[in-house]
Amino acid sequence: MTKRTLALILLVPFTLLTLYALQQVGYVGIFDYHRHSPAGWQVFADLVIALVLVLSWMVPEARKAGQNPWPWVVATLFLGSIGPLLYLVFRRSPGGAESPA
Repeated sequence: MTKRTLALILLVPFTLLTLYALQQVGYVGIFDYHRHSPAGWQVFADLVIALVLVLSWMVPEARKAGQNPWPWVVATLFLGSIGPLLYLVFRRSPGGAESPA
């Protein structure tokens, strides 16, 4: 299974779950849920750390492939894991052709 296929398999149900959560509590509500306990703070901090690590890989890789990394960075900042998953689905290899991985 390629990285692109795995990303697509994860992207579709996760996007549907995200849309359901947004419909139920709104964008701010997703963040508000985590501010009420130390366990919520830990989950939020863990997400931030994980996404910073992903960005530290994704930005140089996009540049190496000749892509502007900023759309993926903005998507990650506003959509969380959906941004990197979209990047993996649509990324190009360093030569400019689409990556088979």
